Amino acid sequence: MIIWCIANQKGGVGKTTTAITLAGLLSMKNRKVLLIDTDPHASLTSYLGYDTNSINSSLFELFQLKNFNPKKISSTIIKTNIIGIDIIPGHISLATLDRAMGNKGGIGLILKKTLSTLNEHYDYVMIDCPPIFSIMMVNALVASDRILVPVQTEFLAMKGLEYMLHTLEIITKTCRKSFKITIVPTMYDKRTLASFQTLNELKKVYIRKVWNFAIPIDTKFRDASVRNLPISHCYPSSRGVLAYKELLLYLERLNLNE
Repeated sequence: MIIWCIANQKGGVGKTTTAITLAGLLSMKNRKVLLIDTDPHASLTSYLGYDTNSINSSLFELFQLKNFNPKKISSTIIKTNIIGIDIIPGHISLATLDRAMGNKGGIGLILKKTLSTLNEHYDYVMIDCPPIFSIMMVNALVASDRILVPVQTEFLAMKGLEYMLHTLEIITKTCRKSFKITIVPTMYDKRTLASFQTLNELKKVYIRKVWNFAIPIDTKFRDASVRNLPISHCYPSSRGVLAYKELLLYLERLNLNE
């Protein structure tokens, strides 16, 4: 089971879009994918059409378990309407964890322990992170095999990337875990000088970490979200899908070479 975490401490850079699009493409290749929504705002959960106020169980319940019973864990998983994709939904109650459980021993390993019980059930796990440093982000990072960091191709997003990489350095020292990082340039607009300059700067500064291409601006992403489907399932020929296909091929090659 391969676990990818999609994280950035800046919002609006394409984290949820990246998670759902990669999951959609993998499901079309007959891979079984589990999505995990660690954001209290539950954007990924809402994207798939679920009302967080009406779901019976969410990721929050996993953090209340005293032992990681597979049956109890499975009760938090929802089978979506998309073949091959399940989700552990997010909920606003996740925002209370830092205050309620911040000093509890082992709190940062709960998601890793949870996923260890699901190893035979899924090929891939996509963890969508909140844009703030929190218990949920620590759990997601520690549980993951690779960190995908979407970065909007504009100047201000570069500063957010610096914060994110600094956070990873801190966790590396604390948890003694080295992270495999892939920076994913997003929202690239070839018509603007700002996008062109930012993409070049990313390639120059982070040459060993950055994917060499970019996810373009594409209105079909928004149209797909209205339909509660991955863009791959409703606009398979769109430029956004073609770009994410290239990204997925790149990530799969990295996995084979590691």
